[in-house]
Amino acid sequence: PSHQPTPSNMLSFASSLGVAGLVAIEYTFAYLWMGFKVGAARKKFGITYPQLYARVGDGNCKDQKATDEYNCVQRAHQNTLETTPSFLILFGLSCVYYPFYAAIAAQVYVFGRIAYFTGYCTGDPKKRMRGTFGYLGLISLLLMGVGSCVRLIVEDPKI
Repeated sequence: PSHQPTPSNMLSFASSLGVAGLVAIEYTFAYLWMGFKVGAARKKFGITYPQLYARVGDGNCKDQKATDEYNCVQRAHQNTLETTPSFLILFGLSCVYYPFYAAIAAQVYVFGRIAYFTGYCTGDPKKRMRGTFGYLGLISLLLMGVGSCVRLIVEDPKI
C-alpha cells in the first residue's frame, strides 16, 4: 500500500495536534527568549531583584531615556506573562475540535507577541503596536474555544 499523502489523510486529527504542540513549544521558546532579554536589561541598567520597574536614579538609569528603555523591556515581558494563561487555555480548548486551525491562530498570536515585544523593547512604547495583529489569532482562538465547549455540551448533554 502506498503511503502517499491524499486529501483525506493529509490533515489527520493526530498530526494536527502534533502541529499544535509544536506551536506551543515555539511559544515556550519565545517566552524564554523574552525572559533572557529582561535579564540582559537588568544587567545593562543595574536593576536588581526584587525591583520590577526602574525610576531615574535606580541602578544605571541616569535619565528618563534609560529608565524608559529598561521599563519597556520589563513591561513587554510582564504583559506577555499576563496574557499567557488566557492564550494557553483558549489554545487548549480550541484544539479539542479544531487543532489545525487552532495551530494557525496560535502561530499568528506567537508572531504577534514577538512583534509586540521587539517593538516595545525599542524604548518607544508606541512601537509595541507592531504586534497588534496577534490579537486576530487570540480572537480566533476565543471563537474556536467557545465552539469546542458548545460542541462538547451539545454532543454529550449528560449534565
